[in-house]
Amino acid sequence: MRLLFESAMWKIIIIPFLGTALGAASVFLFKKEMSRRMQRALTGFASGVMVSASFFSLLLPALDQTVEMGKLGFLPVSIGFGIGMLFLLVMDMVTPHMHLDKNEEGPRSGLKRTTKLVLAVTLHNLPEGMAVGIVCAGWLYGNSTISFTGALALAIGIAIQNFPEGAIVSMPLLGEGVPKGKTFLYGVLSGIVEPIGALLVIAASGLFIPMMPYLLSFAAGAMIYVVVEELIPEMSEGEHSNIGTISFALGFILMMALDVGLG
Repeated sequence: MRLLFESAMWKIIIIPFLGTALGAASVFLFKKEMSRRMQRALTGFASGVMVSASFFSLLLPALDQTVEMGKLGFLPVSIGFGIGMLFLLVMDMVTPHMHLDKNEEGPRSGLKRTTKLVLAVTLHNLPEGMAVGIVCAGWLYGNSTISFTGALALAIGIAIQNFPEGAIVSMPLLGEGVPKGKTFLYGVLSGIVEPIGALLVIAASGLFIPMMPYLLSFAAGAMIYVVVEELIPEMSEGEHSNIGTISFALGFILMMALDVGLG
């Protein structure tokens, strides 16, 4: 039975990465850079999925596990959430990267613009891989608040939002003059951090299972940081448009339906 669990775990871990790869493959369908309207729609959708997943798949299970603490049950979740935000803030400061609006962040370096674009999306994907790994670890170790279907719902939801992210990183690279084959490869490589991050978390999870509420909320904080710092500004930049807001709502509802329906 343990082997069956491990086989299923591998499938869950790889699902989000496949979403990124499929999104990156969309570069073969376009002849030029993606329109600003499409970027807003995809970014808004990804934001909605990430916020919904952070709440329904991570924060609620974390709060359920601290119910015996009574009114102080919010403390472990608050601490984990804050550390998750701080972790991504530090990563954002020490990693040279460039956003879709061409603004660069992090220390100065001699890296190419294309490399910095890939690093920006890699930063986005890191907390998502960690989230999947933490939920899988909770399920493997028999945590009562985390089920196989709940872990599967999170993986599918992240894969869905990874599709537009894969497209979002690939299309600007195409606009930079990178050949489509290399553009696809860079998009795929930006998502490889997800299964790697998930496996590292699972490998170390035996030491941290008693801290599961902290770990779940840590992943939620890291994901929310990406939404607030990166995705929402990108979906609302420039001329006012409601497309990003509408797409956000659709992404949030879809992830909520997945979590409630499968979880």
